[in-house]
Amino acid sequence: MDNLESRYIGHMMGPSSRISNFLRFTFASFAMLATMPALPATSDADPALNPPCGSEPFPNWPDLDHSPVVKVWDRSKSGADWVPPACTGWQEKGFSTLVTTVARFRYSGGEEGLLRRMGAISELKGVRYWSTTHKKWQTLIVDAFALQDSNAAQRRTDYQPSELGPGKQFYYQQEDSLTGKGVYQMQIMNRAPERLVVDTRNVSTMRYFLVPIFHPGDVQSIYFLDRDSPDTWRYYNITRTAKNANSLIAGHDASSINRAVAFYRHIVGTPTDKEPPFSR
Repeated sequence: MDNLESRYIGHMMGPSSRISNFLRFTFASFAMLATMPALPATSDADPALNPPCGSEPFPNWPDLDHSPVVKVWDRSKSGADWVPPACTGWQEKGFSTLVTTVARFRYSGGEEGLLRRMGAISELKGVRYWSTTHKKWQTLIVDAFALQDSNAAQRRTDYQPSELGPGKQFYYQQEDSLTGKGVYQMQIMNRAPERLVVDTRNVSTMRYFLVPIFHPGDVQSIYFLDRDSPDTWRYYNITRTAKNANSLIAGHDASSINRAVAFYRHIVGTPTDKEPPFSR
């Protein structure tokens, strides 16, 4: 147990030995995560992050043979005051983790097929990722289901494309093997035959055992899907955790990258545990 873990548990420990054991397990897990190798982040020469909103994007899309490309942005340079691009609709400045995933992929099912995949919340269950800590494929999404509203008790069947209109809000619960259960909101920001823009964010506080790690709105993702040709699409995803999120989960770049690739593979229809892993 390192000094940080000892100090925090000493501060938080109460009369319940069960709570103490939970906290010890929690920090042992975070300590194990901290051993993961960091991947290169943005450099001083990099242009600013720029999603495909009417101007030349950065990062730009790679070709099919080199997809996806994942970039972790340097929190030490811009994490405190980063201003989200206006077309994201995000209001809060800064980040503790910021990852972009860009790719081209083959898909002939059209915009409706992609939207069906986005609305099939139950199919998130079983998504796998490569754990750089355990050096093996592990389940990332333990369970997932659509909701009538933000109440986690109000389950419903998966959303159909006919329901997923622009401007409406849709809810689902996702249980993540790393961050636990959380209720999320999904909004279709743009829907057209050539373009889909989908925004997701957590609307509940997420805890790892008893420790709050994300407050509402701390976890945000936006997906830009643009038709490139009749059977090819462009994929541009930005995922961030807010700058005030629990610092214990910041800095694990390899984990962030492999999680981003897992969601990319799920959306484009590639087995999420397909060899080789993106980052070992």
